[in-house]
Amino acid sequence: MTAPPGPLLLRGARIRTLEGLSEPCDILLRNGRIAAVGEPPDEPAETLDLAGRTVLPGLHDSHLHCLMLGRSLSRLDVFEVPSPDEALARVKAFADGLPPGEWLLGRGWLQELWPGGAFPTRWQLDSVAPDRPVCLAHKSGHACWCNSAALALAGLADRAPGSPERVLCDADGRPTGILFEDAMGLVARHIPEPSAASDVEALNRAQREAHRLGLTAVQCLDGAASLRAFQTLRERGELRLRVTSHLSAAQLDPVLDAGLRTGFGDEWLRLGHLKLFADGALGSLTAWMIEPYEGRPGDHGVCCLEPSELRALVLRAAAAGIPSAVHAIGDRAVREVLDAFAAAREVEGARSLRHRIEHAQVIHPADLRRFAELEVIASMQPIHATQDMPMVDRHWGARGRYAYAFRTLLSSGARLAFGSDAPVESLSPFVGLHAAVTRRRADGSPGEEGWYAEERLTWGEALAGYTVGAAWSCGREGGLGGLAPGYRADLLVLDVDPGAVDPAGLHALRPAMTFAGGECVWRAEE
Repeated sequence: MTAPPGPLLLRGARIRTLEGLSEPCDILLRNGRIAAVGEPPDEPAETLDLAGRTVLPGLHDSHLHCLMLGRSLSRLDVFEVPSPDEALARVKAFADGLPPGEWLLGRGWLQELWPGGAFPTRWQLDSVAPDRPVCLAHKSGHACWCNSAALALAGLADRAPGSPERVLCDADGRPTGILFEDAMGLVARHIPEPSAASDVEALNRAQREAHRLGLTAVQCLDGAASLRAFQTLRERGELRLRVTSHLSAAQLDPVLDAGLRTGFGDEWLRLGHLKLFADGALGSLTAWMIEPYEGRPGDHGVCCLEPSELRALVLRAAAAGIPSAVHAIGDRAVREVLDAFAAAREVEGARSLRHRIEHAQVIHPADLRRFAELEVIASMQPIHATQDMPMVDRHWGARGRYAYAFRTLLSSGARLAFGSDAPVESLSPFVGLHAAVTRRRADGSPGEEGWYAEERLTWGEALAGYTVGAAWSCGREGGLGGLAPGYRADLLVLDVDPGAVDPAGLHALRPAMTFAGGECVWRAEE
């Protein structure tokens, strides 16, 4: 690692805390930490006059997929295209620039935005790219759209082996090109693995984007390939994000065999929780529900991990000092994960691990208070609320009252940690802050009060989700998420005070400068 930069004195900073805005003051950064705030000691230091601009703690994304994000920045972008025709036009144009036979990969389509809301088919892809395999990930990441060439490689040209409910078929039983959940692996195993060097570059792209948006800490859920690439960045002295790398189920045995546990690492890169999946997603209609989806009798979604197996994995990891972070979107999945954590609490005793539920997108009313009672962190992504609201209304109906229940959870005493789920949604924390405070989209819909306005948060409460809440969720409180002596020198400078602007404009804010470890890693003019 490179040495920390020399002392830097930030003059005339106005610090935005959770409570308010300070008078102009000075902040001394030394050896990668905040050395003093207010009237720093008189010592030689480079000086930067902020002239009353606002300073925030570096923002912290508690749930994203860094490697997936970095890779997606060099692949086909079909994020929320308005029609299948637009997606197909982009496929054709992108294919024209690829070598013959090379896989065409992309992500971001969402059939809910298209007229009729039907899933697309492989034959549509065949019409524009018949001579190469194509695989386009759904926006949620829980489904994919493939052409016939890709299906043929997976042995799915004419039949659906294994779990037919996870391979969408036509009336004649032929796979249509849409695969859900673990069935995606039938195709994915034939996609060439990116090289280690390309993954390092992908993470560099993701890191630059994070800095541009004011993020100085991230919690990644990409597995072993991401952890290896982050280690390379760190060895080169190029890692300027505080990274917590959560572990996949496949990593659990090697980590346990090595005697490692959560928190192992250093100030830049450390191990996090065990990440498990209890269900799928709303967009792919695979979130696991207590009652069926609206208008779909008998369809409760998908259970991705049997409750007995979920509980066994949670307990096994907990015994080794590794808390779990479990993806649960539907109310049935949330309930089963809470039950697993209740079992863990019975054996943990005073050693209470910081278990988390990732997403917690809809919660049965009977389970809302259990987060606080069991000290389970709600790791949520506010942007999902405003992006998903039409799907919630359509597929969950009245249950939407308890979807993305930020205020209800916070009022019950639960801890919130906020993130983006990028590249599923925008990486910008200001987009997330806007969603949490207004419960509206950038265009103002669904109206001035917002969607289920009773679940809105104040600016300070929302900011806490991206600072102290995120830091607590991975055991980094006291060092990240604040602007006080002893904290890491991670901060961002804005030309306006985000706590005083019209909340409707929060989504458009961007930092003028981002600092990590006392070093300026982003300037807006760059």
